[in-house]
Amino acid sequence: MSRRQSASLAISNEGKQDVSTQPPVRGMDHIGIAVPNLDEASHFLERAFDAKPMYDNIKRSEPPQTGPNAEAMLGISSGTKLVTMRMLQLGNGPGIELFEMHGSDQHKPARPSDFGLQHFAVYVDDLAYASERFQAAGGTLLEGPNEMLGLEKGPGNGWRYGRTPWGSIVELMTSPSPEDYERETPLRRWKPAPVDPAKGNE
Repeated sequence: MSRRQSASLAISNEGKQDVSTQPPVRGMDHIGIAVPNLDEASHFLERAFDAKPMYDNIKRSEPPQTGPNAEAMLGISSGTKLVTMRMLQLGNGPGIELFEMHGSDQHKPARPSDFGLQHFAVYVDDLAYASERFQAAGGTLLEGPNEMLGLEKGPGNGWRYGRTPWGSIVELMTSPSPEDYERETPLRRWKPAPVDPAKGNE
């Protein structure tokens, strides 16, 4: 999400492909997470996942986004203030966008049993090492590591849930071996390219 402006965006179909042949999406761009303290959340993601801050689209030095327009565009509760917003690069995959919001009508992060976005997953090459990094950065590991089951099983394929300091659930996962589902469909799950330690995730 780029910074919203109150002016409406006029969308024209001129020069567009026929809607019957144009794919509706290219893929996942980023995940947005509301956090109680953006700087602390960013620091956690940097320590745990080597996430790299790219830019603050709303800075603390600027007036917060609040009021009827912000509520209508962002779907936030009445009186909420969007104080600051940051986009981070995360390996060779979608980014993470952090929002620090202050308001009187806020709830704890959803549990995996609640409706809504349950978790996001990051692909790792070494599940044990990634778990150590997650915990050292301040996260809490749930039971595991666990083998992938069903159509996702395969030698070395595994996962583990962890809880961030602000309460969101993250899945650490790895699947170095072909998965059983691959025998049933030509479609394949997206897998990030390996990160070159010498180059980072440029």
